[in-house]
Amino acid sequence: MSAAAAAVWGRAEQQDFRARVRGALLGGAIGDALGAGAAGRSLEELRAAHGPEGLAGLVPVGGRRGAVTAATQMTLFTVDGLIRAQVRRDTGAWHPPTDLHRAYLRWAATQRDWGPDERRKDNGWLAAQEWLYSRRNPSRTSLTGLGDTAMGTLQAPRNPTARGPGALVRSAPFGLLVGWEPELVCQLAVECAAQTHGHPTAYLSAGAFAVVVHGLARGETLDGSVQRALALLAARPGHQPVTDGLREALGAVRQGIPGPGRVADLAGSGYAEEVLSVAVYCALVGEDMGHGLLLAVNHDGPSDATGTVCGALLGALHGEAALPPAWLCELEGRGTLLEIADDFAMEMTQGPALHGPGAAAPGWLARYPRGAAELT
Repeated sequence: MSAAAAAVWGRAEQQDFRARVRGALLGGAIGDALGAGAAGRSLEELRAAHGPEGLAGLVPVGGRRGAVTAATQMTLFTVDGLIRAQVRRDTGAWHPPTDLHRAYLRWAATQRDWGPDERRKDNGWLAAQEWLYSRRNPSRTSLTGLGDTAMGTLQAPRNPTARGPGALVRSAPFGLLVGWEPELVCQLAVECAAQTHGHPTAYLSAGAFAVVVHGLARGETLDGSVQRALALLAARPGHQPVTDGLREALGAVRQGIPGPGRVADLAGSGYAEEVLSVAVYCALVGEDMGHGLLLAVNHDGPSDATGTVCGALLGALHGEAALPPAWLCELEGRGTLLEIADDFAMEMTQGPALHGPGAAAPGWLARYPRGAAELT
């Protein structure tokens, strides 16, 4: 690591950053797993099945407790793409949206293939994880947006009428680019969301979410981070539904004791901006991570999406030490999530020691190859 990097990233700073990265990724996955147990069921049905408070913990989904959905799968590949972008920068090929698109195509392969393709030497270690080769309720929009190798852009987005939360739920990792300015974090998240979800409220929700996570990862307050997101959204066409949703979340905090009724008012039809609103509200009023997450998943809407986004916010805010251990110990893919979280933190804080013009760690380049071959 260079002297400049060492000055910026002291030991305490590295430890805090790693704890927030772990918190965001594991927290999002816990919220995803909790929400998967409530998804598709009304609050009345949840109360009938689990008692007057509704869902109180992990329940079996697809034959196991702690199972995650496509939201966590795609979040993992977002992290993989961000690391690959940093590694490929040494070659002069610097276009992160392209690297993220290739990562999402690797995810798409897990949804149609039986297992890892060992012939693909550029796949890296994440695409070799066999447990990822399983369909976990991916949105149709994500599948169609990645159904071929054409990359959607803001000028020509894929699925331009799609307002669902499929891009939102995978966008927390953009906010972990703490060395970037918030404007650039927002722009990258927006561009990558448009690769599958082309409606402005869908991709602007992803951008706003990334900006909020960015503030939390830098040690700022949740309220202050939301205010920054509102300021950055103001100049973007089509921002009003997202802005209104965030303002409603902030206002709901002052309207009395938190409860499912207030969550239902914010959840609406389950569009991306409404999912973000619910998640922000629950993160703001949650007494602790467990309370906030249960509030976020006990409603009639898309519980897996609201749980994922709320969990990432709370994890980035409080760090890994706040994760409920009883849920964490049963979480599917915990080892993979920890491994990629630590890889991301290492790349962001010590990248020059891993790759660069003067030095390269072969093991790192085997994990995150510089190869750019397109998937077919």
